[in-house]
Amino acid sequence: MAKAKVKRAVCAVCDIACQLDLHVTDGAVTDVQPNSNPVLKDNFCFKGLRALEIYNSKERLLKPLKRVGERGEGKWEEVSWDEALDDIVYRLKSIIDRYGPESFAVSSSGWNIGVDNGMCRRFMNLVGSPNYTSGVAYCMGNTAAVNKITLGWYPWPDFVNTDLVVLNGHNPRRHSWTPIYNFVRQAQARGAKLIVLDPRVSGQAERADLHLQLRSGTDSAMYLGWLNVIIAERLYDEEFVRDWTVGFDALKERVNQYPLERVEAITGVPASQIAEAARMYAAAKSACIPWSPVTDQQVSSTSSLRLQGIIKAICGHLDVPGGELMYGFNPDYIPESVIELHEAISPAQKAKQLGYTNHPAFTYRVGEKLAEHTQRVYGHPYANITMGCYMANPTELFRAMADEKPYPVKAFFSLGNNTMMSFANQPQIKRAIMNQELVVTHELFMTPTANLADYVLPGDTWLERPNIHDSWNWRSWLVTSEKGMEPPEECKSVFYFWKELAGRFGLGEHFPWRSIEELLDYRLKPLGMSFEQFCATHDMKIHPKEYRSYRQKGFATPSGKVELYSSILDDLGFDPLPYHRELARDESFPFNVFIGVREEPYFMTGQRHVPSLRNMSPIPKIFIHPDDADTYQLVNGDWAEVTSKNGSVSAVIEIRKDMMSGHLRIPRGWWFPELTDVIDGAGAHQHNDAVLIADDDEYLDYEQGVPQLKGFPGAIRKLPSAPDHLSQLNNYKIKRSGVE
Repeated sequence: MAKAKVKRAVCAVCDIACQLDLHVTDGAVTDVQPNSNPVLKDNFCFKGLRALEIYNSKERLLKPLKRVGERGEGKWEEVSWDEALDDIVYRLKSIIDRYGPESFAVSSSGWNIGVDNGMCRRFMNLVGSPNYTSGVAYCMGNTAAVNKITLGWYPWPDFVNTDLVVLNGHNPRRHSWTPIYNFVRQAQARGAKLIVLDPRVSGQAERADLHLQLRSGTDSAMYLGWLNVIIAERLYDEEFVRDWTVGFDALKERVNQYPLERVEAITGVPASQIAEAARMYAAAKSACIPWSPVTDQQVSSTSSLRLQGIIKAICGHLDVPGGELMYGFNPDYIPESVIELHEAISPAQKAKQLGYTNHPAFTYRVGEKLAEHTQRVYGHPYANITMGCYMANPTELFRAMADEKPYPVKAFFSLGNNTMMSFANQPQIKRAIMNQELVVTHELFMTPTANLADYVLPGDTWLERPNIHDSWNWRSWLVTSEKGMEPPEECKSVFYFWKELAGRFGLGEHFPWRSIEELLDYRLKPLGMSFEQFCATHDMKIHPKEYRSYRQKGFATPSGKVELYSSILDDLGFDPLPYHRELARDESFPFNVFIGVREEPYFMTGQRHVPSLRNMSPIPKIFIHPDDADTYQLVNGDWAEVTSKNGSVSAVIEIRKDMMSGHLRIPRGWWFPELTDVIDGAGAHQHNDAVLIADDDEYLDYEQGVPQLKGFPGAIRKLPSAPDHLSQLNNYKIKRSGVE
C-alpha cells in the first residue's frame, strides 16, 4: 500500500469552515484529522472528523432519480444525468415562456455553500430571474445586508487583538461554532473581558465577566439603553462622530426615549447592570460584537443590527486593531460578486424580485441604491457578502409559490438546503412546493424536501472537490481546500449542474470553464498563479489589512459616512432611526419560545442518519425551567407538545436550571430518516421547529421581512405518551415517557 499523503480541505459539514487534514491513500480518503498547523489544530468538531462515516453512509444518493408516482409518494426510477438535464431544461423553458423568468426560483445553502463560485446567480441573472433566496436570509446574510446600509460593509471582529467581546445570545461551544469558541477562550486567556446578553445561563454566560439575562426579543431596547448611557456620559469618540457620521443629533433624541428605567422594564435587566455593560464597552481599548443568529431573527432585527453597527462606530471600535475590521474585497481573488453578473439582469426584472417592495433590506432595491457607493470604495458595484445581498424574501417567495400572487412561481430548485424544513411556516412551504410544475433538488441524502421533487440529483462532498474558501467576500482570507478523492461516478458538483444547464439553455459562452479547477485558476488571476500552484505554496493566504481604511475613500454609503440616521431607509419610507418593537403578548400563549439552537451532533437538519452522532441525541427535547416544569407537572422524560399560533410539535422534556423561567427552547431541524411515512415528511411535520414559526405580517421585521424566531408566544401541555408514529423507530426504543 502506498504511503498516505496529507491534503488540506475546508470542512463543509457545517458553515464555520474549519480546515482539516485529509489522509489519502491510493486515491481515497482514509482518515480525517485536525489540522496539523499549531495555530489551527484546535479548530475541529466531531462532526467534521466523522465525515467519512457521514458520506459513506448506505443512505447516500448515488444515482439521479426521477419521480414516477404522485408528488411526495416516494416512488422513483433511476435515470442518467443527460436524461434528467434534458427534461429539466425542456420543462424550465416551457415554464419561463408561459410565466416569465421570474417564475423560476432557487433556494441554496448548506453543504454546497462556498463551492458554488457564483454559478447559480450567474445563470439566474442571465436567464432573468431575481428570485434567489437562501437560509442566510435568517442567518448572517441579512446581517451583512443591514450592515451595508449603516456602514457600507460588513466588518469582521478582530478576536486576536481585542480587549472585550460581546456575545449577543450566541453560545459557541467546543463542537459548535468551534473556531469562534476558540477565539473567545484565547481572548479571555490574554485578559480580554466578556459580556454576554442571553436569557439562558449558557456556557459562555457562565464564563462571562458580566451576564445580562434579558428577556428574549428585547435586544434592540438593550442597545438603545447602552446608547443612552454612552451619549449622556459622553463616552463616545467625539472626533469620529463629528467627522465620520451623519444623524448624531437625531439619534440622540431617539435614545433619550429609552432611559434606563424604561429599558429595565422592557428587558428585565437591572439599570445598574445595563449602565455597567455600556461603560465597559465604551471604555475598552478595543472591543468587538461578533455575529449572532439572535439579532438576525427578531421582529426588530434591522434595528438591533443597526444598533450594533452604530455602537461599534461611535465608540471608536470600527476598523481598528482589536475592533471590527472593514476588509473589502480580496485583491488577490476575483470575488463571487463579480462572477454572479448582477449587472446582467435588467432593472425591470430586479423590480419583480419578491420582497422588493415590502421588505427591501436585502433585495436588489437596496442593493441598487448602494451600487455606486460600493463601486467608489471597493471597486465593484455589487458586494454579495456572505451571499446575503440581492435576495428574494423567503416568506414572499413561498407565498407566491403557494398562491401565485403577485404572480405565479412554478419552477423551484433546492440545492442542498432541505428547504421545506429550513424557513418559517413549514406548512406553507410544503403547500408551495406541492403547487410547482417542476421541482429539482441537488442533495446527498433523501430529505423531506427531496421527496417532494420531480428530480433528485446526487451531489459531491467537500472531500471530493477542490475549493478556495474566501469567507464569502467578508474578509481577505484565502484558505486552500484540495480534492481528497473522486466522488462516486454519478455524484456531480453544483458547478457541473449549472454548467450543463447553461449549455442546454444556449448560455454556454458565459460558462467557459471546463472544470472547477479552471474556474479557480481564473479567480486567482490577480495573484498570478494557478489553483495547483496556490495549493502547493499556501495553506492559507491573508491579505494585509490597512486600518481606518475609510480615511481614504470614506464609507460605501450615500453620505460617505456611517449613517446613524439612514438615508436609504428614509428614502424607502421606513424609520431612519433604530427603534424597539416586540410581538404582542397573548395570554393563551404564556411562554417565550426560541428555536434554532444547535445540538452539537447536528448541523441544521442534517446528520440524523449517522449512528454515532444520533446516539448522542436520539430524540428532540424541550428545555424548560424547573419552576415552569413544576407548574405544568412535567418531569424529565415526559412527552410534551409546544403550540404556537402556527402549529404544534412534540418532544421530550428536559428540565434545565440554565433556562430562564417563562421561556422554552426547541432544538433545530428534527425529523426521523428511518420513518417510512415519507409523504408526511418522516416526522418533520410533527417535530421540526419551523412548524411553529408564523410569518404573518405582524410576525415579520418591517425592513427585512424576517420572522421572530427568538421569543415568540407559545404554550405547552403534557402528552400521555410518545406519538404513535415513533413506534417505527427500531434503533431508538421509545417508552411511554422519553427514551430507554
